[in-house]
Amino acid sequence: MSVSPAAPASVSAPASAPTQAELLDFVRRAAADAGLIASLPLDPEGRTWVRLDGPGGSEAWLIGWPPGTGTGWHDHADSVGAFMTASGELKENALAVQLPTDGWTTLELTEGVDRERRLTAGQGRAFGRHHVHEVLNESTDRHAISVHAYYPPLPRIRRYSRAGRIMRLEQVERPEDWQ
Repeated sequence: MSVSPAAPASVSAPASAPTQAELLDFVRRAAADAGLIASLPLDPEGRTWVRLDGPGGSEAWLIGWPPGTGTGWHDHADSVGAFMTASGELKENALAVQLPTDGWTTLELTEGVDRERRLTAGQGRAFGRHHVHEVLNESTDRHAISVHAYYPPLPRIRRYSRAGRIMRLEQVERPEDWQ
């Protein structure tokens, strides 16, 4: 799906980074596109994805989630983003605290920082830089499909493990790792 605002022919629109609200609007419209959602091949064993043309140079993805799959704890580094469930239900576990961005491998989280959201079809959210979360399809028998957008395009993803209140940095991935 390619979405860009039309400017009058005689006026060139200034290039600007999409806001969280614009990314949320994009994922909302993409998630409502029944033809787009139906075009995603679903695999019973693992997540599937198709890259989309996001607004203003953003990175966007249509993702299929088989029953029982998830992302694990991660962040999107310096990117802001948004995602919307198009079908099924996703659960997002997130931290209501910003972790330090560099220079640590293990942190002890304080009580009360955990947030949980259940997002059914048509529900989503936007988030800021360094948002740490995991996304899960907890269904035992139904795929979920979602649309995600990030700006700037993902410079890296930090992956974490968590045991109780202990959060550990496990890996830093860069775009070349996803090719």
